[in-house]
Amino acid sequence: AVKQLWGDGDHLAEINDMMSEQRAIGGEKAKSVWDLLRDRAVRWQLISLLLVVSCIQLLGANVVYSYAYSIFIKAGIPPAQTHYVSLGIGTTEILSTVLCGFLIERSGRKTLLWKNYAVMALALGLLTVTLSLQDSFFWVPYCSVALVFIFIMSFGIGPGGVVCPLITEIFIQSYRPAAYVFNGVVNWVQLFILGLVFPFLV
Repeated sequence: AVKQLWGDGDHLAEINDMMSEQRAIGGEKAKSVWDLLRDRAVRWQLISLLLVVSCIQLLGANVVYSYAYSIFIKAGIPPAQTHYVSLGIGTTEILSTVLCGFLIERSGRKTLLWKNYAVMALALGLLTVTLSLQDSFFWVPYCSVALVFIFIMSFGIGPGGVVCPLITEIFIQSYRPAAYVFNGVVNWVQLFILGLVFPFLV
């Protein structure tokens, strides 16, 4: 099964890891979400997951997507062509997430998260400046478009690509299904709250 999934090669180290994890849990059944919330042994993993998932919702990606259309229009892109630029943003996010897959083992998760959070914060700060100055110079709106792309690329390489495999890496096998359910519920509840609050913030 491992060869079929990963192709030919020496996968003995990975198989040994799987076998040792299976021995460690000793045939233990999958835990429920309630077990996950009550078990003190996985409290720090749960807190880490909650913080990382919360950061994904609160770092501004939804806001950038929400205002991207008006940024493109202000940059002089004709309304009929904006869907191509939007397609470019989606393609950038996909390609940067794939790039994250190649960088994650070499650079490390923490490095990818913190460096890309810093780039995203800088991009949002500069985007705020360029949006307030976009009527001053003809080239400023184009800087806004470039900053949107930089922000999305940093999101894909950092938090967007790192959070997905995080659950598998910090939880043992018996807790993983419950952790995925917890992750999904927290993600959608926060997205729901953000959707309710965002119009009032605007």
